[in-house]
Amino acid sequence: MKINFILNGKETQIDSTPLKSLLTIIREDFGLTGTKHGCAHGECNSCLVFLNDMLVNSCLIPAFRLAGARITTIEGFSKSKEFQTIEKAFLKLNITGCGFCTPSLILATEALLSNKPHPKREEIIESLSSFFCLCSGYHQVVDAIQYITELRSKKKGEIST
Repeated sequence: MKINFILNGKETQIDSTPLKSLLTIIREDFGLTGTKHGCAHGECNSCLVFLNDMLVNSCLIPAFRLAGARITTIEGFSKSKEFQTIEKAFLKLNITGCGFCTPSLILATEALLSNKPHPKREEIIESLSSFFCLCSGYHQVVDAIQYITELRSKKKGEIST
C-alpha cells in the first residue's frame, strides 16, 4: 500500500502494510530515532509525535491513517523557534536524565503551551501525569515549563499574571 504524507515538512511516500505502526515507520523506514520505542501500548508516552498538530502515541497509529497527514517528530520540531525556548529551559534546569523520554517531554510541553500559554502549576502537573520518567524529576520539569512561559511572554512583550 503506497501512502503519501508530510514528515517534518517534507512530502514523502512509503510502501507499507496498512497496520504497520507510525513508530516503526519513523524509526525503521526513516531512521529518525528521537521517537522512542517503549511499551508499544500507548501508556508510557515515549513515542509521542504530532499528527496533524495533535500529540499522539505513534505506536498506536497504523500506517493507513497517515494518508495525507502531517507528522512532526522531535527531529522536525527541533528546527522550530518554539523548540529554542524549551531547549533553553530544559538545559538551564538540567532536564536531561537518561534522555529516553526527553524528546516526548519536549513535544508534550509544546502541546500544553500551544493550547494553554500560561498554565497553572496544577495544570502542568496534570499534563505530565501519564509520563513514566524516573530520571528528570517532575518538579524540575514543572519548573522548566513555568520558566518557558516566562521566556515566551517576555519575547512577546506580555505582562505576566
